[in-house]
Amino acid sequence: MEISWLGHSCFLIKGKEKTIITDPCHPDLGYRLGEPKADIVTVSHFHAGHSYIEGLANDPRLIKSPGEYEIGGTFVAGVASFHDDKKGEIRGKNTIYIIEIDDVTLCHLGDLGHPLDSHLIEEIGDIGILLLPVGEVSTISIDTAMEIVRQLEPPIVVPMHYKTKAFAGNLSPVDKFLDAMRIKELEAKPKLSVTSSSLPSSTQTIVLSHL
Repeated sequence: MEISWLGHSCFLIKGKEKTIITDPCHPDLGYRLGEPKADIVTVSHFHAGHSYIEGLANDPRLIKSPGEYEIGGTFVAGVASFHDDKKGEIRGKNTIYIIEIDDVTLCHLGDLGHPLDSHLIEEIGDIGILLLPVGEVSTISIDTAMEIVRQLEPPIVVPMHYKTKAFAGNLSPVDKFLDAMRIKELEAKPKLSVTSSSLPSSTQTIVLSHL
């Protein structure tokens, strides 16, 4: 499986049989998706930065709500959560996605706005890769992001939804999260290639450069 970051919370996940795009972002954010093709697109919530399905080159299967889905041997489970810590009163609902592809399980937290309780931890289960929002402001704080890493203990953490040179919006840069995690001099990678047997035994953080 190969994972590329298209910017914000949008990833292109290529498996042997299926390709998935998560939270496609509107070009107004500063990122250019390049009209990618996919078999499946997941949308955590319908804000412009996360639901620009018009930017995709074809007509993939759209998953936009909690539930269990199976598309050609790829399994996706949507778990209900909120975009804020007031049960959605401020920013509405958010869907966490657990994706099983090529024997690796990923968790895309979307714009999660609150800590994980025991129910959500159980729903998410054991995962290999955590796609984690670290830009604060409209999602979880850095402290909550660090606590989620401790709770889920994923082999790989990939930060997302943070300030970059392309996106100058009101988000914190990834360095704030890396500093809190005491990670120094981490070079961004263009892509992440992983198999079930190549997952590390202890948690590693991998920063991807956006395409």
